[in-house]
Amino acid sequence: MSVYDRAHELARTLQESEEYRKYSEAKEKLQRDEENANMLQEFRRKQLELQIAEMSGEDIEKNAEQLERIYEILSLNPTINEFLTAEYRLARVMTDIQRIIGEALDLWIDLDHMKKYVN
Repeated sequence: MSVYDRAHELARTLQESEEYRKYSEAKEKLQRDEENANMLQEFRRKQLELQIAEMSGEDIEKNAEQLERIYEILSLNPTINEFLTAEYRLARVMTDIQRIIGEALDLWIDLDHMKKYVN
């Protein structure tokens, strides 16, 4: 079996996982509620703007605090909270899989080792 066949097999396994099932259900539920979907989309837009501002060297402390308050409010919404929780759990699985593959292939860069060459 080729590596691509195994990748497709892994994708099918993920689609059948509890994490993906809950994510899909929460996403469908959120999409059926236009107001909640719009609130989350607006939050994510502000989150992206804040990340861009931070990368540009801007002072983001005030905006970060405001965004944190918005997140706290959004997380009180059961539909949005259910989606964010399911999304986080699925992302955690994906991150774990990436870490497992990376460790098996020794793909991670040893930053301490690299410092010798940069300095």
